[in-house]
Amino acid sequence: MQTIIVTGGAGYIGSHTIIELLNKTAFKVVSIDNFSNSDSSTYDRIKNITGKDIETLQIDLCNEQEINAKLSNYDNIAGIIHFAAFKSVPDSVANPILYYHNNLNSLLNLLRFAKNNRINNFIFSSSCSVYGNADKLPVTEQTPLKKAESPYGHTKQIGEEIIEFFCKANLEFKTVLLRYFNPVGAHMSGKTGELPIAKPNNLVPIITQTAVGKNSLKVFGNDYPTPDGYCVRDYIHVSDIADAHVKAVQYLLESKNKKNVSLFNLGTGKGVSVLEAIQSFQKVSGIKLNYEIGPRREGDVVAVYADNSLAKTELGWLPIYNLDDMMLSAWKWQKNLENIS
Repeated sequence: MQTIIVTGGAGYIGSHTIIELLNKTAFKVVSIDNFSNSDSSTYDRIKNITGKDIETLQIDLCNEQEINAKLSNYDNIAGIIHFAAFKSVPDSVANPILYYHNNLNSLLNLLRFAKNNRINNFIFSSSCSVYGNADKLPVTEQTPLKKAESPYGHTKQIGEEIIEFFCKANLEFKTVLLRYFNPVGAHMSGKTGELPIAKPNNLVPIITQTAVGKNSLKVFGNDYPTPDGYCVRDYIHVSDIADAHVKAVQYLLESKNKKNVSLFNLGTGKGVSVLEAIQSFQKVSGIKLNYEIGPRREGDVVAVYADNSLAKTELGWLPIYNLDDMMLSAWKWQKNLENIS
């Protein structure tokens, strides 16, 4: 049986991808996490949904000796899906050195391990933040990258460049770079979803926590040059993102790639303002949210949404969930956490 290594597997997108791998493939899955922003209880929820066990390892990917010691015993590793990274835009602005150290050293260590162990299929979790404030929307994979608006976005730009140069020097190595836009929502069962250890910085968990009185919703700016003055993002359901990773693994293993670095945008292709997202939640939940408008937040781009046609054509991927589905699933998960019906 072929093994897929998933780093950051106890995290939000990593755990949903493991669910899709277990439900749609015959791979053995090994999850790596150091629980810096996740919890081992995630693995119990994965088993509850899939009925399957996975192997788990607690590893700090910035520690190369630990990687080699704990992964060297695994045979037949078909590929690595690399999610593990710090991801908060405002936190990266406040702690840039931490983000550069963690996000880049972990990548370098994994690439060296992959090369030394002849693991030639690698999927990298990138981000739409690499585009910065793009001159033209929607962005395509050929859209020129602007200066990153945050250290987090910059680590993703640098990470992509590291992988591209690595692939030029190692032609047998095949990589898919997935630039995803704004993953939101939860598994449609409501049994697992986003569960950050620290106070969330992302819009949707803040919305759902506000709805149960555990947080307060502050919107950062309503004076942007957009139709309603609010930031515009391409919100995409986390299970759609997870499905794309499964298709990317199959794409590489079936040698469908035309070159050894393939790049795909993962978004719905539709821009949604923060206000529209709030209104969608209010519609599906029946709850009126109280929120305040604050000043713009450093590091935020004005608007970004995807042209996803290349992923549709090459990967055979199609997002199936709409904005109301995203908000409803997130709300089901929050109610499950609170034990309310």
